[in-house]
Amino acid sequence: MSSPQSSSDFLNQATELIRQSMANEQFGVSELADALHMSRSNLLRKVKKETKLSVSQLINQVRLKEAMQLLRQSSLNVSEVSHQVGFGSTSYFIKCFREYYGYPPGEVGKRPETEPLPITPTSNRKYTWAIIGSTLLLAAAFSLLYVFHIWPFAQAQKFDKSIAVLPFKNESSDSTNLYFVNGLMESTLSNLQKIKDLRVISRTSSEKYRDTRKSIPEMAKELNVSYFVEGSGQKVGNQILLNIQLIEAATDKHIWARQYQRDTEDIFQLQQEVAKSIAEEIKVIITPEEQQRIAKRPTQNLVAYDLYLKGKELQSMRGNENLLKAVDFFKQAVAEDNTFAAAYGEISITLYIYNMFRSDKQGESDISLYADKAMLHDPKLGESLMAKAFDYISKKEYTLAEPFLKKALEYNPNSASVIGALSDFYTHFIPNTSKYLTYALKGIRLDIAAQDSVTASYTYLRLANALIQTGFVDESLKYIDKSLAYNSKNPFARYIHAFILYAKTKDLNQTRELLIQEYTQDSSRFDILQDIGKVSLYLKDYDGAYRYYRQFLSIRESQKLDVFRHENMNIGLAMEKAGDKQKAEELIESYKGFLDADESIYKSLGYVAYYHYKGDDTKALEYLKQFAKEDNVQYWIILFIDSDPVMESTMKTPEFAKYIQEIKDRFWRTHNQLKQVLAEEGLLE
Repeated sequence: MSSPQSSSDFLNQATELIRQSMANEQFGVSELADALHMSRSNLLRKVKKETKLSVSQLINQVRLKEAMQLLRQSSLNVSEVSHQVGFGSTSYFIKCFREYYGYPPGEVGKRPETEPLPITPTSNRKYTWAIIGSTLLLAAAFSLLYVFHIWPFAQAQKFDKSIAVLPFKNESSDSTNLYFVNGLMESTLSNLQKIKDLRVISRTSSEKYRDTRKSIPEMAKELNVSYFVEGSGQKVGNQILLNIQLIEAATDKHIWARQYQRDTEDIFQLQQEVAKSIAEEIKVIITPEEQQRIAKRPTQNLVAYDLYLKGKELQSMRGNENLLKAVDFFKQAVAEDNTFAAAYGEISITLYIYNMFRSDKQGESDISLYADKAMLHDPKLGESLMAKAFDYISKKEYTLAEPFLKKALEYNPNSASVIGALSDFYTHFIPNTSKYLTYALKGIRLDIAAQDSVTASYTYLRLANALIQTGFVDESLKYIDKSLAYNSKNPFARYIHAFILYAKTKDLNQTRELLIQEYTQDSSRFDILQDIGKVSLYLKDYDGAYRYYRQFLSIRESQKLDVFRHENMNIGLAMEKAGDKQKAEELIESYKGFLDADESIYKSLGYVAYYHYKGDDTKALEYLKQFAKEDNVQYWIILFIDSDPVMESTMKTPEFAKYIQEIKDRFWRTHNQLKQVLAEEGLLE
C-alpha cells in the first residue's frame, strides 16, 4: 500500500505540471485538475489547505516566478516573456508582475534580486477579491477592491463599518426651513462619504425611509448596514438646535446621542464635529488627507451658504424647472461670495444634467465658464472635479474628462453620483466593457434595495447593459427584467431589452417590432429611429432602412444635431441602395472624418468598413488585424460582425475569416476567465 502523498510532493507535482504547460494561456484550473487526476473541487480544497491560495493564484505565481527568471537570464523582451509564460495580454502580465514583485517587468535589470510581495491568504477576503478583480478585469486599470461584497449573484454580507444617514426631521415651526435641515443631513452625509474606511449609503437610497414605519432592524436588513444616524434640527433666527443619534442597526440600540446648540456662524464647525464624532464612535480610520477635506469650509459667507442649500434642495428634486431654479440660487450664492467653489461647480453640474437629454442645449458655454471658476478656487473639491469632467464631456474631449472623474472618486469614494458618472462614461464615451462592469457593480454596492423605484430601475439597467456587453446574456435578461419591474415606464430599459432579447433569440424581426413599438410611444426618440433603420438594413429590407434613415436624417439636420456620426457608414449604404449616390458619398466621407478623430478601441474596426467600401481590401485587412488584438470588445461586435451589411461578403473570405475568428476567440476567452473566477467563488447562481 502506497503512503499518502506529502504536501511538498503534491505541490512539486502541481508546480511541474504548470511549468510543462507554461506557454499555454488556456491552462487553468480545469486543466491542472485533469493533469493531477483530481476533481476541480478536490483540487481547490487541496491547494487552499496547503498554500492558503486559490488555484488561479498558484498558477499565476508559478508563471510570474518563471517570468522573473527569463527576464534576468534571457534576452527576451517583456512582450515575448509574457507570451512565453502564458499571458495572452502583455498589459495584464505587466499588471500582475507589478502586483507580485512591487515594480514593473521592464525594471528587472535595474533592480536587485528580491522576494516577491507576500500574497495574503484567501481567508482575507478583501485582498482575495483584489486578486480576483485583477483576473476579472484582465487589462483594466482599476482593481475591484470594493467589489468583494457587491456582486449581485452573491448573497449579501454584513460589514462593520457601514452606515446610513436617515433623513433629518425638521423640528422648526416654519416648514420653509426644511431645506436647511436637509442641508445639515446632506453635509453630514457628504463628510462621511469622504472616508474610504466607511461604506456610506447615498442620500437617494436613504430618502426612501423619510416617512417609513419600518423598524431599524428591518431597514438594516434591506440596506445591509451596521449603523444608522438619525437626526432632527431646527433653526430659529441665528440659532441652530441639532439632535444626533447613532444607532446599532441589528439591535436598535442607541449607542451615542448628542445635542448641539450653536450660532449659525458655527455651522461648518458643527458639521465637522458631527462627522468626526460618528467616525470615532464606530472606530473608523480617517486619514490626515480626509480630515483636511472634511475640515475645509466651503465658504466664509453664511448668506451665500444659505442660498447654496436652497439650490441643493431643488437640485435633488430634479425636473427641468427645479434644475433651472437651482442654478439661479447657485448663481446668487456666487454673487455673494465670488470664491465659492462648490456653488460654481454645482452651476456647471446642474446645467450639464439639464442638457443631458435635450436636443436644444442651453447655457453650454456656462458649463465651461463655471467649471473653470470652480477649479480655480478649489481644484481638489469633488464638485469642481465633476464639473470639469462634465465640461470636457460636453465638448466631446473625453480623454481629458477621465482623470477628473477618477480624482473625484478618489476624494469621494462613496459618492453614488461619481460612480454612476464613471459607469456611464465607460459605456457611452470611452467604451470599455471591464471598467463599465466595475462601476455598474460599485453602483449596486450602494444597495439597490434601498433606492426609490426610478433610481433602482436605472441602476439595474446599467448592470444589465454591463452584463450583456461582457456576454452574460441570461444574467443580463434577469436584471433588465428587474429594471422594468421597478419602473415599467423606463424607456431606456425597454429599448435595451429589445437588443438583449436578440442576443438570446437571434430574431431581428422581433427586435425591429419591439423598437417600432417604443418609437410609436415616443416619436421624439430619434436614437430609436436610427436603430430601426439599422436593423432594417441588417434584415436586407433596404426600402425600410432608407425610409427610417431618411426620417432620422431629417431630424438630425433640421435640429443641427451632431449625433450618431458613427452610424454614417450604415446610413450611407442605405442611401446608396436607394440610388442616392451623392448623399451616400457625403455620409461615408463624414464617417471617415469621425474615425480620424475617434479615440476608442473601435477606430480600427471602423476603418475596416471604410476601406472595404472604398475597394481597398489590403488596408481593410491590415486594420482588421489590428482590431483582433483589442481587449474588452463589446458583445454586440461578436453578435453582428458576421452579418455586417457593409462587409458581409468580404468577412467570409479566408484572410478576413481568420481574424474574425481571432476576435471571437479572444472575446470568449475573456468571458470564460471571468465566468470561471465567479464560479470558483460561488458567485454564479
